[in-house]
Amino acid sequence: MTESTRAVRALVQIGSLTVDGFMLPDGSYRMSQTQVAEAAGSQTAQRVRFLRSNAGESLLGEGYMSTIVEREEIEIESEPGSRGQSRFLSVPPEIASAYWLWQAHRGNKAALTMSMGLITESLERRFDEAFGVTRTETERNELLSQRVQQLERDIREAFWVDDEARIERDYYELLLRENGIDPWRIPGAEEEPS
Repeated sequence: MTESTRAVRALVQIGSLTVDGFMLPDGSYRMSQTQVAEAAGSQTAQRVRFLRSNAGESLLGEGYMSTIVEREEIEIESEPGSRGQSRFLSVPPEIASAYWLWQAHRGNKAALTMSMGLITESLERRFDEAFGVTRTETERNELLSQRVQQLERDIREAFWVDDEARIERDYYELLLRENGIDPWRIPGAEEEPS
């Protein structure tokens, strides 16, 4: 483990999701690796695989991940009597975003809706600025929440046929395997020697 860095905690609202955000002494931001994974509805193992893979390098550019210590530990300034861990592993927003996009690319629908919602909000903020539209953060979070909920419904409707077909395929694949048949073996192909 690396030496820890002290950070200050604040609650960050992302639509209907609330996460702990942290600011380091140099002004940069961090999220806990666990909350990044939970926000995408993914498992710890997937987060660790991403951090160790070339996927981050592919999304962020060669050399970027090597500048971020994989096991960057931060220590938060805790208020007296507060609960929870005071040290944990963190990542900057760029890696959180890259992870969510990677998860979306791999078919994670929660990561897809979050990524689409945040990308749309980012564009909308620029349009608001260009046209002089002012919105409060509360309004932006409500809009993002509504947008993500609508995207979730749209994606669920768009993919339900695929989900049903996948369930049926998995059932028949299991049934064939239970009866000693390799469902993916090419008929007439010779068996590979063991």
